Amino acid sequence: MRIPLYQVDAFTAKPFAGNPAAVCPLETWLDDATMQAIAAENNLAETAFFVADGDDFDLRWFTPRIEVDLCGHATLAAAWVLFNRFDWRLSGVDFRTRSGTLTVTRDGDRLAMDFPSRAPVLVPGIDAVAAALGAIPKELLAARDAVALFGGEAEVRALKPDFAKIAALDYFAVIATAPGDDGDADFVSRFFAPKAGVPEDPVTGSAHCTLIPFWAARLGKTKLFARQVSARGGEIWCEHRGGRVTIAGYCVPVIEGSIDF
Repeated sequence: MRIPLYQVDAFTAKPFAGNPAAVCPLETWLDDATMQAIAAENNLAETAFFVADGDDFDLRWFTPRIEVDLCGHATLAAAWVLFNRFDWRLSGVDFRTRSGTLTVTRDGDRLAMDFPSRAPVLVPGIDAVAAALGAIPKELLAARDAVALFGGEAEVRALKPDFAKIAALDYFAVIATAPGDDGDADFVSRFFAPKAGVPEDPVTGSAHCTLIPFWAARLGKTKLFARQVSARGGEIWCEHRGGRVTIAGYCVPVIEGSIDF
């Protein structure tokens, strides 16, 4: 069997930055074990698979280890493939997913995703998270993921996390975040998900479902610009819209080919 494969760097305007996602368009679904094996072979934070259903698409995401309920960068990459390699002429595309229908629209040269908002709340357990991150946050909050709030960007950049300790926490992942330095970004973050086979994700759309409502409330503004300060780095244009958030960014194609098995 041969299926197409596109590797796209998401949330960046230049190659070899942002978060690489593999996108595999399918005519019909493969069995779960085969899709998981392809994702493990690709060894990227996520591989996205989609199947057309009329004017909509069913979309699923796999890390090298598990299927996940929500992934931003691979959704952005899947939409880029449809717009640029499948000549999708509509202004937007609707993906049916485990997290409901996710719409991606053209926003100039960027693509903008309509995602659910997951506002975090204060939670106990800051000592365990501090031990896992190797630094003490000012506050600990959580939605799906733990959110460790630090005082400044330099603290987030300097973190040297213990991934075994992070994996032992009762959260899917840990987000470290702080205000941006020198006015460049409203806020910055890093994202650690070793339990899902992704020790540090370069740029994480789904994390911003939680970060956007948090920082919108803290900063008193609905439109924000964010940076994920991983080694590869990425840029995210954000908007808080009550129960939904807009997460926008650029995409750059880097590899095109096929998988044969």
